Amino acid sequence: MGQGSGQEHRRPSGRKHRKRLITLAYPVYCELLASVAAGIVTMIWVARLGGAAVAAVAVATNVENLLLGLALIGASGTTVLVAHARGAQDTAARRRAVAGGWAVCAVIAPAVALCGFLLREPIAALVLGGAPGPQVALAATYFAISLPGSALLFAQLQLDAVLKGGGDTRTPMRLALLANGLILVLDPLLIHAYGIRGAALATVLGRAVALGFGLRVLRRHRAGGPRPAVLRAALRTLRTGLPMGADFLLRMAATLALVGVVGRFGVASVAAYGIATKAMYVATMAFYAVRQAAAIHTAHLLGTGRGERGAVGRQTVLVAGSLGALFAALLCAGAPGVLAVFGAEAEAARQGALFLRCLGPYLVLLACFIALGGVLEGAGHSARLLRITALGALVQLPLAYALSGLGLAGVALAMGLAAAVQCAALALLVRRVGQTPAPVLARAA
Repeated sequence: MGQGSGQEHRRPSGRKHRKRLITLAYPVYCELLASVAAGIVTMIWVARLGGAAVAAVAVATNVENLLLGLALIGASGTTVLVAHARGAQDTAARRRAVAGGWAVCAVIAPAVALCGFLLREPIAALVLGGAPGPQVALAATYFAISLPGSALLFAQLQLDAVLKGGGDTRTPMRLALLANGLILVLDPLLIHAYGIRGAALATVLGRAVALGFGLRVLRRHRAGGPRPAVLRAALRTLRTGLPMGADFLLRMAATLALVGVVGRFGVASVAAYGIATKAMYVATMAFYAVRQAAAIHTAHLLGTGRGERGAVGRQTVLVAGSLGALFAALLCAGAPGVLAVFGAEAEAARQGALFLRCLGPYLVLLACFIALGGVLEGAGHSARLLRITALGALVQLPLAYALSGLGLAGVALAMGLAAAVQCAALALLVRRVGQTPAPVLARAA
């Protein structure tokens, strides 16, 4: 009788946390998808300028992904600290978190913008392998506008972080839809008028308009009170956000490192891996959306005890694991269609379809690991989580080399085994810190 009663009390709590996670996560996912969709449309318009222009913009996109890791240092730290303050109903702590985040942004963003502009030509040559050609000049031309304009990206992410920490993920979604909607409208006009410069201008102008609207929204949420000690607040933001930004950069580096392994298989394999990686982004963005939701929700509940946070952990694994299984099934069934959409040639299509169909276990494990990491981030354990991410990266590359005889199927197997190692290590960590029951993740691994 007592046991049944306890279950009745736990079930509503589980449903409540699951509903809150989904409510916070789906706007984040829409926000991320909007950016990807705008990037794809931009590439379609740039394709009319020739192959060199496509290569230049593609490289610029990869550089921006790396810059995103720097932007996440301030933004992620701000989200968690604002969420902590909201959970504790501490207005002074919220002011400190917001001031510290903007201080970090005010230092990093101008430095990146200025250095990027001054070093645009060496950066273009470096990321394009140092080979002279029209694509290097075009990339440098694109960087002359996009890298100074990256300051707008940093500011937009910082603004979004303040809103998300307070539990508002819908306004950042609307701002992203506005920015990327404007980019879609401006792309054909500006690319036709200014060539590759027009593509960069469209992105910068779209972000500038959205940032202006966002600052107006943020002004309405401004809290009064004494001005906090900015330097101390900024250092706390750095301590909180640095592991999260480093985690993202490490994952990007690990993905790029696998290209070196795949390159040994031939051009068709590289093309297949590149297309499959883009298709996986649709899935991994959903996992990161749940991660953000879990970090925010956990931070809001810090004063409620381990039982509630444990319930959040269970629901996070349930939601993320379900998404992982769903995307694994969709990519398995739709692999030929995905390769066809990207115009893959016959051999690349064959290898890419095989690779996508072998990724099922990896996607489920990765979903659980990424999303449950949000619970640890929200509880203040992001530094420990970074070590586990590094462990997975160190395991993945040697495994990929060892299994390279199996082709892309061996690479997929190496990715799955590395994800299993990460999940097992995470299970030990959550058992140690007592944030969520480890057996849930251990069973998934």
